[in-house]
Amino acid sequence: MKSMFKVSLLAATVLLAVGCQKEEEPKAEVAPAAEQTQAETGKTVHFKSDDDKSAYAIGVSFANYLSTSIEKPSEIGIDLNKDLVLKGIEHVFAGNPELNEEETRAALEALDKRVAETMQAQAAEKAAEAKKAGDDYRADFEKQEGVNKTETGLLYQVMTPAEGEQPKDTDTVQVHYKGTLIDGTQFDSSYDRGEPATFPLNRVIPGWTEGVQLMPVGSKFKFVIPPELAYGEQDTPTIPANSTLVFEVELLKIDNGTETATQ
Repeated sequence: MKSMFKVSLLAATVLLAVGCQKEEEPKAEVAPAAEQTQAETGKTVHFKSDDDKSAYAIGVSFANYLSTSIEKPSEIGIDLNKDLVLKGIEHVFAGNPELNEEETRAALEALDKRVAETMQAQAAEKAAEAKKAGDDYRADFEKQEGVNKTETGLLYQVMTPAEGEQPKDTDTVQVHYKGTLIDGTQFDSSYDRGEPATFPLNRVIPGWTEGVQLMPVGSKFKFVIPPELAYGEQDTPTIPANSTLVFEVELLKIDNGTETATQ
């Protein structure tokens, strides 16, 4: 799992702040012309030079980074006090931080570890829930009329029968299909793209390789694929780990280098 926190970057930034400014600078007086400009533009900061703008940009960039570092843990139940973050910055710029470099690094590394462990635990819990929900869904689907089950656990139902040729796993096929999770959430559809998909049958998930070989050309099947024949424990933004997948598939043709069928 990727580290959520760039410990070395944050520590380096804090140390740089210590070296750059040991004491707070006196507040510069704002000239009347600058005050007038601020009033007219609605802005509270007047940049008298490119150096001023660059300095401000560094502050904005660092604040955005810190904001993300604070908000991300809160999404998994780790609450970081923003006031203490600001207090830490204030102390560094005043030259009197209450944690030294070693203590700062250790605290950040411990936080990073805690975040990683929490995320892993939550991912495992989510995967277990998905597996149970999928098991229950397949058990119910298996009871429906016309549903067949293969030795591997693949479930299928003939929606539109046909008498055409059936492909081999070494064939390239052309299909139209729609893929959903068991709650009906669609994650892929050739119909929505407006054109069928063509691919070698032995280069897709095992549930597809097995299932499409059962289909005569011209037929339409519904497949309910257990996770071990789909993406297993792989977690993606659209397909959670241990997901049972539901596909409606039309086998349009076996396309081993011949001309594309007119749709």
